[in-house]
Amino acid sequence: MNKKRVHTPEGVRDVYGTEYGQRSKLKAKLNKVFASYGYEGIRTPGFEFFDVFNSEKGTVSAREMFKFFDREGNTLVLRPDVTPSIARCIAKYFNEENMGIRLSYAGNVFLNNSSYQLKLKETCQLGAELVNDASVPADTESIAMAIDCFLAAGLTDFRLSIGEVEFFNGLTQTIKDEEVKTQLRELILNKNYFGLMEYVETLDLSDKIKDVFLHFNELNGDVAILDQAEAMVENEQSKKAIKRLRDVYDILKLYGKEQYVSFDLGMLNKHNYYTGIIFKGYTYGTGDAVLKGGRYDNLIEQFGKKAPSVGFAIVLDELMMALSRQGIHMEAD
Repeated sequence: MNKKRVHTPEGVRDVYGTEYGQRSKLKAKLNKVFASYGYEGIRTPGFEFFDVFNSEKGTVSAREMFKFFDREGNTLVLRPDVTPSIARCIAKYFNEENMGIRLSYAGNVFLNNSSYQLKLKETCQLGAELVNDASVPADTESIAMAIDCFLAAGLTDFRLSIGEVEFFNGLTQTIKDEEVKTQLRELILNKNYFGLMEYVETLDLSDKIKDVFLHFNELNGDVAILDQAEAMVENEQSKKAIKRLRDVYDILKLYGKEQYVSFDLGMLNKHNYYTGIIFKGYTYGTGDAVLKGGRYDNLIEQFGKKAPSVGFAIVLDELMMALSRQGIHMEAD
């Protein structure tokens, strides 16, 4: 018998029995949270034209996508990220709509990760997007809903870490060379702070800005870290980013959820389409963020509609792993 016939390719797996029931129940709980905030479901295709996810959109690199061709020779990709698909739908079906649009989704995404990372190449994501709203309350709603999703899943020990892309952009606004900015981003994303220190010393930046980069890995903690960060910067762009974070925190206190958040001014996201608030959800029992999200005010415009937006995605596989390792009971349908 050919063993390949009964085995799955590397990076994918079968789900059956109790685990299948647990996944279904957990999805239902998260969808109930989305519905309670007024979000309506949407489903996008599992594969789309390559142009929906190309580098200009700020999504994953082409080498991390599963690509193939249709009969007409068009390049197609298995969906590596749901948000650009939602952006395409907004531009197509809601082009004239100016009121807030609230959409939630569940779907599999596919990333051609290197095998040494020991990550699944197919994962299930559940997420929500708030479109046509550039306000601080919109940012806060998304964060509060993310917290409620964690609570509904049964987590009690978790943290949402919040950053702001414009803090970094303010520090680099005098740098004209995009390659330099890209190198700085890569060093920060890889948490290579020793490399960051060495690289920053070679750049033509003020001593004040260099000092901020040299302490980038220390700019995280409770709300008091915002005062420390503000004292370190002089440019208005970074200061406005800090104010935005303060405003979000003030509204989170009205939600009664401030105890679940911390701040990280050194946070960036590998997706370049984020333009403001970004956040990640962490808990024990998993090696990566269970939830990632943020504000993306320019992405939908690339499909033909100007629509400031904010949202997040939960990686269901990571969430279930965390619940299992923490010994939290998962109901099954």
